[in-house]
Amino acid sequence: MENIRDLKEVIDTNAEAIEKALDAISSAEDEDIQLLFDAQRYSLLSGGKRIRPLVVNEFCRLFGGDIEASLPLACAIEYIHTYSLIHDDLPCMDDDDLRRGKPANHKQFGYATALLAGDALLTKAFEIIATAEKLTAEQKCEAVKLLSKAAGEKGMIGGQIMDLEGETVQLEFEKLLKLHSLKTAALMECSARLGCLAAGVFSGDERCEAAAEYGRNLGVAFQVMDDVLDACEDEEELGKNVGSDNEHNKTTFLTYYDEAGAREYAADLTSKAISAIAGFKGSVLLTDLAVALLDRTH
Repeated sequence: MENIRDLKEVIDTNAEAIEKALDAISSAEDEDIQLLFDAQRYSLLSGGKRIRPLVVNEFCRLFGGDIEASLPLACAIEYIHTYSLIHDDLPCMDDDDLRRGKPANHKQFGYATALLAGDALLTKAFEIIATAEKLTAEQKCEAVKLLSKAAGEKGMIGGQIMDLEGETVQLEFEKLLKLHSLKTAALMECSARLGCLAAGVFSGDERCEAAAEYGRNLGVAFQVMDDVLDACEDEEELGKNVGSDNEHNKTTFLTYYDEAGAREYAADLTSKAISAIAGFKGSVLLTDLAVALLDRTH
């Protein structure tokens, strides 16, 4: 029988460990560029459940790896994710004023500083991987390859340019699905793959490919629920602007589904994610995580 762990406790413990590691990595002093450091830390240490780092660490654990090896990869993912949020909120993108219940980075520090803070976080992510002491040279090389692809033109950035197009024309459903497979799901899949990698399980191994399928489906389901929450939830509870998708005339999953239909579609994707890893002993927590993300209210 599997040792069942409490999901909330694991999420909180993981978030605390990630927060501590991020604080240590980002702690720097130089009066000439202190504003840049402060802007980075403002967004990097703004809280959150740290879901992507949790996926990294849990897949490492699932396949017998050392969390000390996965922790730098988990932090690198969070650096990339944080940079993307800063840039996403900019006036040239979603033009949002709130993030996690606080003023968006550009509202706090100005457009130019926010832009540079995001650039610095992106760049630092790869330094974190390169200097990870518990990873082999082969693992580091593979991690850089995985993360750069997930965050780049055939991943998050490619999805973002499609997202901008979706503000001017209504995207067909298959194109919308591709958009979010790149913009959101690619980084979630990468998180799963990096966790496997930290445990010595490389791409091509059936365990890694099952983890990747989990991440892909989880990522798209996460975005479907984001679209639902943006349209239906309270701004104070959500911690960011709501209704912005509609204000920007964006093509979203609610372009094609009503709320009930979108939730059903997200549930189907969640079931696919769970099925992908169902055969692995110790995967209960990752299953519970998928269900919790489906049922989230913020």
